[in-house]
Amino acid sequence: MNHLKNSYDKCTYRLAGHGKREVSVLQDALKDISGEQLSDIYGEGHIIEDFQNKMAKLLGKSTAAFFPSGTMAQQIALRIWCDEKKLKKVAYHPLSHLEIHEMDGLKEIHHIKTILIADKDRVIELEDVVNLEEDIACLLLELPQREIGGQLPSFETLKQISAYCREKSIMLHLDGARLLEVLPFYKKTAAEVCDLFDSVYMSFYKGIGGIAGAVLAGDKDFIEKSKVWRKRYGGTLISLYPYILSADYYFDKRANNMEQYYNSAMELAKLFNDCKDIYTIPEVPVSNMFHVHFKRNQEEIAAILAKVQLANHIGITSYLSKQSGDSCTFELSIGDSCLEIPKNLIDKLFDSLREEMK
Repeated sequence: MNHLKNSYDKCTYRLAGHGKREVSVLQDALKDISGEQLSDIYGEGHIIEDFQNKMAKLLGKSTAAFFPSGTMAQQIALRIWCDEKKLKKVAYHPLSHLEIHEMDGLKEIHHIKTILIADKDRVIELEDVVNLEEDIACLLLELPQREIGGQLPSFETLKQISAYCREKSIMLHLDGARLLEVLPFYKKTAAEVCDLFDSVYMSFYKGIGGIAGAVLAGDKDFIEKSKVWRKRYGGTLISLYPYILSADYYFDKRANNMEQYYNSAMELAKLFNDCKDIYTIPEVPVSNMFHVHFKRNQEEIAAILAKVQLANHIGITSYLSKQSGDSCTFELSIGDSCLEIPKNLIDKLFDSLREEMK
């Protein structure tokens, strides 16, 4: 598979992301910042406080706290709700980040029981929540559900789940790592979506493209408790300003581009689906991301993609994940890089791909 990555690395353009994660990402964010600007110190100071207030307003919550990572923020959020309800049980999707990417942190650190709901290849629906056989302190919903191609429940379903949780005194937490990316599909503001949830997490390095970091938002009591846990986790560093300043810079630069990324994702998905033995999930994207699936084995597709990438100087993917049988897949998230590619070159790329997939 090295030939696929090597061909990708040689490309002038790339379909995914905002470009290479180089030190220049931080340099660009700091270039207009005065060297005399005071840093934040242990969670206090204008840099962190102003940004937290800005994010709280965006998300429609009374207050917010900045965290070095989303993993830290979400484990803490669920711990707070479990303590509040005096019940150490939470529910989320079988392919939630907490379940498959965090080395059982929630269970090992907090001894919280996790209940997996819904089939792994679809989003959580109202009936999944209603049919829970155990009481839970909190339900986590991920929007979009990354591991299944960025699928989304309808906004009406979100409203129904929110109303049911409030009726049953179940706290509702939003894994909104890619929250901004789903707003064009829902045709809602971030605050309108977050109003359905008791707490919200949003990332600053995914669609935003910052260095790292996340925000957790909710009511004042919740956020004050989260700051205590942030310190316990070692997350209240003496200064977080490189993460905060880059998050603020790239938020301002890209937050209003989400509809462009979304529209480009829909256009690209259609082009992939027009190729033999290729299909996307979802067929029509509901955010800036989707998964591309090939009905052929990994080795054959790697060779085809490497050839097409080198011939057209456009990187499609640097990897392929093997699926069951003779099939493989990769994830595609659209950002600035795709917008920089001339349309005629994209058309030529897919002409080449269609020809190779005959």
